[in-house]
Amino acid sequence: MKPAPFEYVSPETEEEVLDLLRRHGDDARLLAGGQSLVPMLNLRIVQPAVIIDLGRCPSLAYITVENGSLVCGTMTRQMTAERSSEVREACPLLAAALPHLGGTAHRNRGTVGGTLAHADRLAELPAVALALDAELLVRSAGAERTVAASGFFLSDLTTSLREGEMLHAVRFPRAGVHHRAAFAEVGNRRHGFAVVGVAAALEVSKDGACAGVRLAVMGVGPTPVRLAEAEHILVENPFDADILRTAGEAAAQSVDPANDIHASAAYRRRLTATLVERAVREAVA
Repeated sequence: MKPAPFEYVSPETEEEVLDLLRRHGDDARLLAGGQSLVPMLNLRIVQPAVIIDLGRCPSLAYITVENGSLVCGTMTRQMTAERSSEVREACPLLAAALPHLGGTAHRNRGTVGGTLAHADRLAELPAVALALDAELLVRSAGAERTVAASGFFLSDLTTSLREGEMLHAVRFPRAGVHHRAAFAEVGNRRHGFAVVGVAAALEVSKDGACAGVRLAVMGVGPTPVRLAEAEHILVENPFDADILRTAGEAAAQSVDPANDIHASAAYRRRLTATLVERAVREAVA
């Protein structure tokens, strides 16, 4: 199929984008990388009256470290972030997750902000944002607000963005010297859709025990899920096989996935347990 007719505009500044959103409201859709929106347009899942292309807004594509945070503009290409030394040093979990986002061609076009704002339940970066308690900077014409990741993702393909708003940037806390991170995922094929993925961010004490941990899983519900029970088990304990197994089992019991064409609920629970163990082990190593 082909898209329904729409008006295409390509503004050059963020101010123009926000003015267009103010004027067109819910009749407009933003085009960032287009990896998700274009197929939805072709299938007529969405039929906006106006497409606003962000590709000519250089002020939205940046990576910077400021005030103890790594900040990525919404139009930062995923491959740019993946290759960035600032990302690797300041946010190892983001660096670990980015190679899982489809193939090279996908990441060359896909954007950090685009995948967060799209909020697909099988997307990796929402889980990273939740695990790190990232902050999302949202703007509209004449206003700005900051939304915690825990309040940004409402359901599959649904965020707390209001009419006339856009995601300007995402702010990840800068990793400390004792920080360790890993992202573990199983998909239905290489570079295909994920089935389950786990983001793990740890703080390791001098004696090798867990001084702090944040775990988030995607693929087991309409939004990424924090694994509080597993975190509680890991904290202040050594990373031995028994503790990791117990944490994985607790994680599996705490999620409530559904059956779908890609996997059964039972398989997703089993994967949750396995990937918690794998992610924590890889992070410590």
